[in-house]
Amino acid sequence: MPQILTDLLLRALVIGICGTAAMDIWAIILHRVFKQPKPNWAPVGRWFLYVPRGKVFHEDIAQAAGFRFENAAGWVAHYVTGIVYGGALVLIAGPEWSANPTLLPALVLAWITVGAGWFLLQPGMGAGWAASKRPNPWKIRALNLVAHTWFGLGMWVGGLLLTLVY
Repeated sequence: MPQILTDLLLRALVIGICGTAAMDIWAIILHRVFKQPKPNWAPVGRWFLYVPRGKVFHEDIAQAAGFRFENAAGWVAHYVTGIVYGGALVLIAGPEWSANPTLLPALVLAWITVGAGWFLLQPGMGAGWAASKRPNPWKIRALNLVAHTWFGLGMWVGGLLLTLVY
């Protein structure tokens, strides 16, 4: 494998995993301190498992037939998505960012990625555009933005960690 591809994959893995883990740490804080429900990755896994079968949009993902390992699939999809976004950050921000990671590019990309949830995942699962069919869409939107802010902070930290060892 060419060195440039190996470098991209390593950076995507570290940056994406750090970003996703930061988002998960925030979810734990929300649960323990503010009594918010824990994220349920099973519906996300169910949605991701339906996509290759040609079904992207559901009236209500909870009413769709389940899959045996949908919770595990949801966790895998959550982290793989983070890794893909980590790779996108490395590609978009360029080698200068990798050599000297700054916070702003990581945050901007993280905030842009909220759109994937609002305009693909949530409507695909039956929640409407930006959770518009839920009883508390503005709360969900705010929590999405805060969670993705943590994701951006985590990606930045992942980039900084790489400069220490790479």
